[in-house]
Amino acid sequence: MEEQKYIRPTWDEYFMEVANTIAKRATCDRGRSGCVIARNKQILVTGYVGSPRGLPHCDDVGHLFKQVVHDDGKVTNHCVRTVHAEQNAICQAARLGIALEGATLYCRMTPCRTCAMLIINCGIERVVCEKKYHAGKESEEMFREA
Repeated sequence: MEEQKYIRPTWDEYFMEVANTIAKRATCDRGRSGCVIARNKQILVTGYVGSPRGLPHCDDVGHLFKQVVHDDGKVTNHCVRTVHAEQNAICQAARLGIALEGATLYCRMTPCRTCAMLIINCGIERVVCEKKYHAGKESEEMFREA
């Protein structure tokens, strides 16, 4: 039987796997997502979906829902108790004094519009996503224009 050669993951695959591991720390079962921000093959910061510091978590007290009407007319309930993984990673960089200029952000889904604005403004140059977010069209357009 022929032994199969090990194929080492690319840097993008590696950082995405790390982001998926970080997602396991998320505290909202509606969006267990993680984020890695890296530059020059080094992790700068990470983040996951969770409530603001000191506030209760969805996993402990339940969700805080807001109805959202999407461009296609679809109405969904969106949990607003938590901070997105991308936002938490950017906050960690700010708290630690780490500049994100020229970095790459790895996340599970296309960032929402608010996250996209933060990503652009802090100088992150590249975003790698595992899946497309159903409401991510505006974000994708913003990234193309930036």
